[in-house]
Amino acid sequence: MPSNKSVSDAPIVQFTNCRILRDHQLQREDLWVREGKILNPEKLFFDEKGSADVQLDCKDSIIAPGFIDVQINGGFGVDFSLATDDFKSGIDLVSQKILSHGVTSFCPTLVTSPPSVYHQVLPQISVRNGGAHGAGILGAHLEGPFISKEKKGAHPEHCLRTFEAGAFQDLLATYGSLDCVQIVTLAPEMRRSSEVIQELTKRGICVSLGHSVANLSQAEEAVQHGATFITHLFNAMLPFHHRDPGIVGLLTSDKIPAGRRVFYGMISDGIHTNPAALRIAHRAHPKGLVLVTDAIAGMGLAPGRHTLGQQVVEIDGLNTYIAGTKTLSGSVATMDTCVRHFQEATGCSVETALEAASLHPAQLLGIEHKKGTLNYDSDADFLMLNDSLYVQATYIAGEEVWREDVSGM
Repeated sequence: MPSNKSVSDAPIVQFTNCRILRDHQLQREDLWVREGKILNPEKLFFDEKGSADVQLDCKDSIIAPGFIDVQINGGFGVDFSLATDDFKSGIDLVSQKILSHGVTSFCPTLVTSPPSVYHQVLPQISVRNGGAHGAGILGAHLEGPFISKEKKGAHPEHCLRTFEAGAFQDLLATYGSLDCVQIVTLAPEMRRSSEVIQELTKRGICVSLGHSVANLSQAEEAVQHGATFITHLFNAMLPFHHRDPGIVGLLTSDKIPAGRRVFYGMISDGIHTNPAALRIAHRAHPKGLVLVTDAIAGMGLAPGRHTLGQQVVEIDGLNTYIAGTKTLSGSVATMDTCVRHFQEATGCSVETALEAASLHPAQLLGIEHKKGTLNYDSDADFLMLNDSLYVQATYIAGEEVWREDVSGM
């Protein structure tokens, strides 16, 4: 066997007998991995005269990029919006547990909270690579407190804030630091929101529109100033109206700057949006759809009472409400469930369903050169799935970090 020592001593793993999601299609070819990256086999054969050190038979599994969850409030009893002494062990627990859902990277999300919570929690969130310890952390998603009172949803009213004279300085004072922040959700109809959107965008932070009563022209103006995302489309915004479609109208707006794409999150759990609404959004703007779980601390736990930041929420089956009300508050859905529900509800292809949880969130965050695809030289974060899109194994940087236990079968 020719040696591949000339370029690197690292072992080369060849995944065989699989269908790889590449260029929007499932392709029957092998996947080659070395040092945590996807290898181009042609370069390996012809330039390095190399070959595989290890071959793994995937038994006809689908291999797809790892899922990226850009809106997850917690899970397994951990609430990212609660300042606790063991916050780090909480975030470690969630990042470990979501590997079984196929999530390889995520944005821990904080709902509207008092400034003291942001000041305590944000310094404890750091961007880090995934591995056997858990999914990678891409940065925090701060949902609020600069949102609309009318569309606050499960966010506590007494913590809501507006932009005063200082605008961006008000935001900095509230959060304390933007060092590890990846996404900020705000209501674009707020006075002075345009300058805040511009300042955040300048710093490489993704601005999302949500919990808002904005009309379409206010939403379009926000996009022209740099906003690129919509937080859980249809939920916590004005309903679609034919004379002024509101934020929803961004999906087919002709006022989006050239070369810019607006993405929108959807909680595809069968509760937050009717399957028909999911179909309408997907048909109107398929390339912008990003699946999010919006999962809360109660995900993975038995029904009953749990927290979401400052609120007590009640889980009843798949429904989660602010205790004593019928106000929906996050979900208990897992990402793999959302992918399967989305495919079933829309009748879209397997490829489309998988890309809504991988490629699209990576494009939204501008990291598609390394995450969300299985292109050569990208990070070897991927999943093995069966034809029904159940996750069989999760890999990060080419290492197996979770595998379904089939011993009990």
